[in-house]
Amino acid sequence: MSAPHVVALGGTTRAESTTGRLLAAALDMAAARGARVTLLTGPDIAFPHYEPGIAEGNEAIERYLAALRSADAIIVGSPGYHGTLSGLVKTALDYVEQLAKDERPYFDGLPVGLVATAAGWQAAVSTLQALRTIVHALRGWPTPIGIAVNTSENSDPVGGCQKQMQAMVDQLFLFHGRR
Repeated sequence: MSAPHVVALGGTTRAESTTGRLLAAALDMAAARGARVTLLTGPDIAFPHYEPGIAEGNEAIERYLAALRSADAIIVGSPGYHGTLSGLVKTALDYVEQLAKDERPYFDGLPVGLVATAAGWQAAVSTLQALRTIVHALRGWPTPIGIAVNTSENSDPVGGCQKQMQAMVDQLFLFHGRR
């Protein structure tokens, strides 16, 4: 059996965004357990607004969709902007519609870990809830543990939630093993 492929998507266009660093740290944990990993953040998901048919011929979107098609587990992370996920992450998730007619449509049956960051608990938690709702709509299985990080209270967000991230990654592997 080949190593599971864990794909993380989200973050911001800033190279050192907190969300992007958290996604990378979660992937490091998955890689330490033997997973193949792919991080899609910033320019990797900076797509035009979704419109059916626009993906054809766009190499960046086709690479993104190919990574999702080969995923055994997914982690989605978003900063909380005005109480919900960023437009960058929402647009990337809108492109999952291109997988609707696949043998495995959308995120059907895939375990999905969720990470939300914001400069306050209200936006972090509401963003996490919005991500859960979207993943359910895409037929994914959100892990019971989702990570909400208040960046205004945490000077080391990555170090401060190692236990929760490890539990989320463990749940990805557990769910993958039961599929």
